[in-house]
Amino acid sequence: MRIFNKLLKTRNLPRKTATNNRFLAITCVLRLILKRRELTAITIAIVFSATIAHAQDSRAISFDYGWRFKKDTLKGIEAVGFDDSGWRNLNLPHDWSIEDLPGQQPGSVQGPFTKSSIGKSATGFTEGGTGWYRKTFKLGSQYSGKKTFIVFDGVYMNADIWINGHHLGNHPYGYTSFSFDLSPYLRSEGLTNVIAVRVQNQGKNSRWYAGSGIYRHVWLLPVDQVYTVLWGNYITTPQVSNREAIVKVESTLENNSPADNNISIKTDIINPSGTVVASKKSVLTLKGGKQTTTTLELKVTSPLLWTQEKPILYKTRVSVLAGSKIIDQTVNSFGIRSLLFDAQKGLLLNGKVIKLKGGCVHSDLGPLGTASLDRAEERKVELLKKAGYNAIRLSHNPPAPAFLDACDRMGMLVIDEAFDMWELSKSSQDYHLFFKDWWQKDLQSMMLRDRNHPSVMMWSIGNEIYEAPDSSGYRNAKLLSDEVRRLDPTRAVTEAFVYLPPYTKKPLDAYRPNLVNLDVVGYNYFFESKSPYFQRDSTTMQRFQEDKKKYPGKLFIQTEYVPDAALENWEVVEKYPYILGGFCWTAMDYIGEAGIGRPLLVPEAQKLPKGLIRMGLFYRDSWPVFTADCGDLDLIGNPKAALYYKDVVWRKSPVEMLVHRPVPAGMREVVAAWGFPDELKSWTWPGEEGKKIQVNVYSRSKTVKLELNGKMIARQDIPGGSITTTFEITYQPGTLVAKSYDGGRETGTDTLSTTGKAHAIRLVPDRSVIKRMPNDLSFVSVEIIDEHGQVVPDASDYEVQFQLSGDATIAGIGNGNHADMSSFQEFHKRAYQGRALAIIRPKGNRGIVILKATATGLKAGFAKITIE
Repeated sequence: MRIFNKLLKTRNLPRKTATNNRFLAITCVLRLILKRRELTAITIAIVFSATIAHAQDSRAISFDYGWRFKKDTLKGIEAVGFDDSGWRNLNLPHDWSIEDLPGQQPGSVQGPFTKSSIGKSATGFTEGGTGWYRKTFKLGSQYSGKKTFIVFDGVYMNADIWINGHHLGNHPYGYTSFSFDLSPYLRSEGLTNVIAVRVQNQGKNSRWYAGSGIYRHVWLLPVDQVYTVLWGNYITTPQVSNREAIVKVESTLENNSPADNNISIKTDIINPSGTVVASKKSVLTLKGGKQTTTTLELKVTSPLLWTQEKPILYKTRVSVLAGSKIIDQTVNSFGIRSLLFDAQKGLLLNGKVIKLKGGCVHSDLGPLGTASLDRAEERKVELLKKAGYNAIRLSHNPPAPAFLDACDRMGMLVIDEAFDMWELSKSSQDYHLFFKDWWQKDLQSMMLRDRNHPSVMMWSIGNEIYEAPDSSGYRNAKLLSDEVRRLDPTRAVTEAFVYLPPYTKKPLDAYRPNLVNLDVVGYNYFFESKSPYFQRDSTTMQRFQEDKKKYPGKLFIQTEYVPDAALENWEVVEKYPYILGGFCWTAMDYIGEAGIGRPLLVPEAQKLPKGLIRMGLFYRDSWPVFTADCGDLDLIGNPKAALYYKDVVWRKSPVEMLVHRPVPAGMREVVAAWGFPDELKSWTWPGEEGKKIQVNVYSRSKTVKLELNGKMIARQDIPGGSITTTFEITYQPGTLVAKSYDGGRETGTDTLSTTGKAHAIRLVPDRSVIKRMPNDLSFVSVEIIDEHGQVVPDASDYEVQFQLSGDATIAGIGNGNHADMSSFQEFHKRAYQGRALAIIRPKGNRGIVILKATATGLKAGFAKITIE
């Protein structure tokens, strides 16, 4: 540190916090070293571990920077002497499937999309392949005598890792974290090491867009010969009240030396203000070459509880001491909260019944693909929380650590799901090829990594498992659920069943033996009262009641439901305590399963197939549609019609009004199974003057009145058992107001106004001040507005060009159009319904960044972003 302190003095660096000063000094050192071309991994590690917030382990050092990449199937690339000087330089996380393909050809190859995609609609016409990553690094004296692990948060998929030409191993599953011990093969201080990673995303292996590459963070984890193993601290709160809480900390230590070691372990509980509020110490002997697990219980008086409204986080600090010297230390965040699954009352958080307003989400991040940048993960949770969700189902795989960190901070409850298939395949090259050999390792990876997150309330062992009604399904369900309870008996075990004839070949009774293995039984699509795709069955609730009678200790949940069944699902959730809530498919739009939610226009006379076969109208051969188009939020985070409907279902809003896009004469709209009618929050319909237009008003009140330009034009009572009333009115520009009434008392209003012509571009950053860390981002909303500042909802023909000045880059450009296959990375994008999005990413330095957006015929927009 002497050189750092000297630099602070000689360069007159600003005196803010010690951390900032240290970062500035380290940056100066790094620049000096770069000039000499003597960049070592330890130097990079110190710099960037100060700039990344979400390491899985507090000892971990970022290993994201300075990689070389090539998409190729060449042999021998793992060799130390291989010449990679011509390869592309990049930093992780990285997803190559979201990048533009070579040989652009309209109608065939556009942006990252190609008609020759193996996955076709399933993966949104994107391309996988084989890619290689290489990194050359040196280690300093600080690593001498240490065990050094490399930790991958996630690689999609089938990753092979070499260090200095030695094959460390293979990891097939693309969603679980994994590590390898580098120590036996590392070269001594000052010598060059080479790590090589081959990633093979081959064949049909996913039903949705999964991305390709090292798409999550990578870390180095140096430890002493005696240390707490990775994910080795397990924190529970077996007793919780407002007066006091018992915090139980179980730590697994490893003694990597051959001799026995006498050590002491000290555990501190640190409150949100940084004060140690409980501490305990014990002495133990670690056998040479063995692991030892020890448990300490600590009492916290007047604890601040983790709730959804106030998600307070504490920390545990576990120190391993040899005499008075700390030889290992780990810090973990956790929440003090009680979680109870009561067969009669339902789900109780700190003694309070919680009804789950849930949504399912896939792991992609829109224009960023699956590249798991911390701020993008955080923003996704922010959007879902703002939209009214209090729970998320991670479908159908473990998430990035940063996503769960954000859920912890924002009070979002989570179903952490392990697998989409077991032994039977859904795609020919999917995880079923690896399940028998890998299920236990991957389940352990998910649970050991995620079990300290207070947001995680349930573990899901599978989704729509094909063999669930068979003997092999019964066997595997027991194996999985037993392992879950062994690793974490404090949370519930669930599984999502689907029973949709003719999709399901066996009777419902064949699934019931699996219920024995579960605490919470998940059903997909049991209350589908409207959709023509699902078997309409008035006995659905009777089935639930029969299951409850047969298995009185079980609780139930709607793990998936379609948008137009939101009301029916929520009504049974409110009525029956043993039904915990529901999770809509899906909360946010995603790439892949292209078109399953898009509405279609077909000739009125055209006969359509019935049942699930009808889904082929929307899903197969959907080019250029590349998103599912079934999210309550679109691909860039803007609300869609189904979300406004849910606002009324969940009593978040008293009344919402939407206008159906006019249907051409001789045509009719066909709504997809996972879709919603083509409705907009808009009273701007040029060319429709004097024509009838459909207005849908959603409210829980008894009566709705419409006023157009100050005059009452229509009144209707809402039918019993519904929240929907439909009007056919003559379109005139102006202001349309919907008012809801109960017994003559006005309960709410919703207003839509006709906008003027597009006049200017407005840029609205979600945050105008961001940190210099490359994992921080500013999401800049692009709005096409009229002279009065209203967003013009029919402005979809403006090609917006972007210019950026300052030390940052545009990480992605997007819009909400399910069929816009243009590049996510070029600095232009067509607005859709008056909106688009630009994502600004810092390069690591402080300063001012100016984003300028222009389009022909519009006044330019500007956004100023300060990087600290």
